[in-house]
Amino acid sequence: MTTDQDLPMDHQSATALFAAKGIDVTTNKDQGVIKVIKRAGVDGDRPMIGDRVTVHYTGKLVTGKKFDCSRERKEPFCFNVGKGQVLRAWDIAVLSMQRGEVCTLLCKPEYAYGAAGNPDKIPPSSSVVFEMELIKFEGEVLTGDGGIVRRIKVKGEGYTNPNDGSIVNVHLEGRCGDRLFDCRDVSFIVGQAEDKSIPLGVDRAMDKMQKGECCLLYLKPKYGFGSEGKPEYKIGPDKEIVYEITLKDFQRAKDSWEMDLKEKLDLSAEVKSKGNQYFKAGRYYQAVIQYQRIISWLEIEYGTGDMQRKKIQDYILTSHLNLALCFLRLKEFTQAVDNCNKVIEIDENNEKALYRRGEAWLCRNEFSLALADFQQVLQVNSANRAARAQISICQSKIKEHHEKDKKTYANMFQKFAERDAKTGKTKRRWDDSARTSFNGEVSIKQRRRSQDCPS
Repeated sequence: MTTDQDLPMDHQSATALFAAKGIDVTTNKDQGVIKVIKRAGVDGDRPMIGDRVTVHYTGKLVTGKKFDCSRERKEPFCFNVGKGQVLRAWDIAVLSMQRGEVCTLLCKPEYAYGAAGNPDKIPPSSSVVFEMELIKFEGEVLTGDGGIVRRIKVKGEGYTNPNDGSIVNVHLEGRCGDRLFDCRDVSFIVGQAEDKSIPLGVDRAMDKMQKGECCLLYLKPKYGFGSEGKPEYKIGPDKEIVYEITLKDFQRAKDSWEMDLKEKLDLSAEVKSKGNQYFKAGRYYQAVIQYQRIISWLEIEYGTGDMQRKKIQDYILTSHLNLALCFLRLKEFTQAVDNCNKVIEIDENNEKALYRRGEAWLCRNEFSLALADFQQVLQVNSANRAARAQISICQSKIKEHHEKDKKTYANMFQKFAERDAKTGKTKRRWDDSARTSFNGEVSIKQRRRSQDCPS
């Protein structure tokens, strides 16, 4: 480990010492970050841009004065490397490290705390020294369920990303295990990659990419080819796959604020048709993307005139109803309920919304809530046979649930009674034993007293 005695006393001698022992890890080789390896890491992979890395570090001035230490806090530090979340020197150095490696870094001011320094800790325009250990690293998780993990091989340029509806030109290579099953240049519309036999995970990662970026995408089956697999690629069901994607160029679709209402309404008709096409094909996630686009365009629009307002409302209601149906098929019942609620806020007697919400409640075993919704459906339309059948199911489930509760409580009370009876017997045995013991002691004492007394 680095000690104060190891450190030189000025920047010039520090640079000379590090340059003699270490390597310049900066791109333009200006000696802005010089690394000396103190303990080699495990051979193999290195972090990529965007990876979540975990490190321990100690920061010192070149005089040897310590100003920060994660080990003293007994907690390692985590960040996404190459994203500008930390000092520039750290982003550069960590990308050169291997898992388990310990190194010492000499960092020029322009790669560390700059001309300003850090008040009370680091003087202006100071070089600093860090000892750093790379504990672990993992890819950047792009979805809440961990289904898409990205590792960036080449960072893109600029600050814009494709959005839904963008036309993207990519080079892709798909692998299942060690087998390359897809390799091509292809253009597609973001949100409609399915049309080009490109999996959902690739489509959903596009809005995180920049022009020129090359990344690896690790896809769980949900975001790959699912339980069906992809026979044309000889991929079986529930397989994890990896895609290497290079975003060569893209043309962004107009954002909502760039379109007038007429344009939004015209596009909504096209997108709704596309969503319906995906739904009928059983591509529910792809359908969800289309319906959500319509809502994002129209939910804050008011329109001019009754006809236009009605058209807006119809698109919003239909999109929420279709989303509810998609989420029912996907078994994401909470989202199904949420979308039905949006419809009922506008139209409290909407038959489809009430029925679909009832279905979602039923699937969540909320039988009383489901029953109430199906009963309200009948109030709206007494001829709805499906709702009547669902009411019978709800009543049967509620009765079955009550019977289970009765048995559960009966068994529970019986166990309590048996335990109390057992406790009572044990207590009586203990009392009898104690009484016998007590009586025995009394008899002995009485005999002793009788022997001590004169006859």
